[in-house]
Amino acid sequence: MTSQMPPLLENHTIKMLAIIEQWEGDDSCHVDNTVRYLFLLLLKMGLDGTVLYLCWRRLHTSFICTCGLSIVLGDVAMVWSVASVWFLGPIRSPVSMCFILAHFSGVYAALPLPMVGLGLLDCLLKDNGTCCQSAFSKMLKNVIVVLLVWFLAAVYSFATVKSDLMAIEHFGGVKALVCEVQESMLVDFFILGIFLAVIAVLLPNISRIPKLYKEASRVSQQRGGLSKNQMSDLPFNSTDGNKITGEDIQVENAQWKPSLQLSLTLGFGSVWLPYLSISVLFLFLGFGVPAYIVVNLLWLECTRCLLVGVVFWGKSNSLGPYNPLGAIETRTQQDL
Repeated sequence: MTSQMPPLLENHTIKMLAIIEQWEGDDSCHVDNTVRYLFLLLLKMGLDGTVLYLCWRRLHTSFICTCGLSIVLGDVAMVWSVASVWFLGPIRSPVSMCFILAHFSGVYAALPLPMVGLGLLDCLLKDNGTCCQSAFSKMLKNVIVVLLVWFLAAVYSFATVKSDLMAIEHFGGVKALVCEVQESMLVDFFILGIFLAVIAVLLPNISRIPKLYKEASRVSQQRGGLSKNQMSDLPFNSTDGNKITGEDIQVENAQWKPSLQLSLTLGFGSVWLPYLSISVLFLFLGFGVPAYIVVNLLWLECTRCLLVGVVFWGKSNSLGPYNPLGAIETRTQQDL
């Protein structure tokens, strides 16, 4: 154990260090953090597994949903690796704890950019003849592409990541073995950018948001009644028991016409603003989170909803934002 900081740690403000072991005093008080990392990874795997269960029905239709399955499998592999190190001990284990944390963080840090880019491409190409493909062919294509993304991320990690244990002394004589792990700056800036964009759209219309919520609830009830009764021009019963005609709907709709941008942003923010707010708060407080934690299914589902909304908004000029027969609108309502 050395008491001087190695030259590699001079840039520790940019890099994140995971404390593997530490000693206090005369080295009699030894703490091994392997169990803590295992518990943290189990929590993350449980959260990702829950989100995956809720999105399982769309697994074969979306590239990003297939990416979600791969992230859960990656979580399982990481938990199994850390559990093996903890069970076998650092001497008998074929790989070190530092090797696992460093390389998994490198792989997870390399995943967001290709996943977001290919996910956007998948949304753009959904209406260009790919609807005729079978569910199996879609799933097979997504699985092959996702495996390729993970392979390239692994190659990048092994080519760039350093997995050597380093010794430091800090806080008045506390000695520690640390390992350099990667952050996902892309995810951090991505979340910050989405948060600022949502606030920028909603803040000027904050006084109209309650009215927009009321309008959205009313339209949802009307559409539900139309779907049940299979008619649009005849009176039908809404959920509150009042009869509403098609003329009444047109008159009331003319009184309030929010922009499509505001409607989509409000729908997106209603679901994801709490997650974005907590993530931005952690970011401003300086709580660094390694890539194998921050790249999770909550972020991936938030990204998927954003991409679907952006593509729907971009194509609304040519297809019409209120076209009930549009395939994009149907899928967007299902996804958002």
